[in-house]
Amino acid sequence: MFWSASPAAATPGPHRRASLDDATEKATNAAGWVEENWATWLTSALQIALIIVIAVILRHVIRRTITKLIERMNRTATAAQGTALGGFLVNAERRRQRSEAIGSVLRSVASFVIMGTAALTVLSVLKINLAPLLASAGVAGVAIGFGARNLVTDFLSGVFMILEDQYGVGDEIDAGVATGTVVEVGLRVTKLRGPNGAIWYIRNGEVKRIGNLSQGWSTATVDVMIAPNQDLDRARAVITAVGEEMSKSEPWNEQLWEAVEVLGLSEVHLDSVTISVSAKTMPGKALGIERELRWRIKKALDTEGITLAPRPAAALTDETTPDPSAAVAAPSALASPTSPQSLAAAPIPAPNLSK
Repeated sequence: MFWSASPAAATPGPHRRASLDDATEKATNAAGWVEENWATWLTSALQIALIIVIAVILRHVIRRTITKLIERMNRTATAAQGTALGGFLVNAERRRQRSEAIGSVLRSVASFVIMGTAALTVLSVLKINLAPLLASAGVAGVAIGFGARNLVTDFLSGVFMILEDQYGVGDEIDAGVATGTVVEVGLRVTKLRGPNGAIWYIRNGEVKRIGNLSQGWSTATVDVMIAPNQDLDRARAVITAVGEEMSKSEPWNEQLWEAVEVLGLSEVHLDSVTISVSAKTMPGKALGIERELRWRIKKALDTEGITLAPRPAAALTDETTPDPSAAVAAPSALASPTSPQSLAAAPIPAPNLSK
């Protein structure tokens, strides 16, 4: 017995034929779409790759150029420090920290600008609308700016302090909140070492004024109090001679930039007169010169027999002056035996029981 396939089984049905036609059509459409757009995709991919390569190379070149420039500045400062005059005018550590801080800021700004521009260019190549993105970034920037306004203020203040060279490492400054020698200058915090050795961390944004005692020159001022009955002309001559001798001795001859000058009388009292002495000194050396000048003037006046005025006793303040009324008792109504208070406080007499 032989079996033969039926004609209905050998011939595909209408549903199967429709699904095959749909699949063929979709494949054809996909192939056509890829064939139409592959050139655009290839062009966009090449553009993105070229943008990234150019951004990376440009960032590397600019950062390297900034680094070389900073190194050259440091080498110039080191070479100048080795000269006789450069040692007084150039502080190598101060110059190094300042240049490194400026270089760090410039490198960060260059990287941010280049990579940010490259990212936006890539997004524009991908046909992405940048308007919502830029608007969202602006809102986020405003929110971050309000939240971190103190940090931004400190950073910007530090940048301008470094660019303007308001102070540097080794300078003696008065920052209002603290006074001392600058140990480190940062973009956010400045480190000071106070007279007692304490390290002060000062936020750059909190500094309202800066008094730099190490730029240009300093002034040493000494007040000499002598008795009013002494010969003032003789005292002036002795002090002038002390200044001339000090200006010729080591190491004060380098620290004194002008001759010691006797300015005259600054105060006149019944028990003392004050002679003011001044001298222009090297920056930051005024305090040591004042101590040495006082020492020499005291010895010279003692040698010449000129008497110094006694130090006036400190006047008593209101808090230390005894109050004479403190020992006096406050008036009382019971002090008068005829007052109602005294009569009410008198003891009640005992009743007479003999009656």
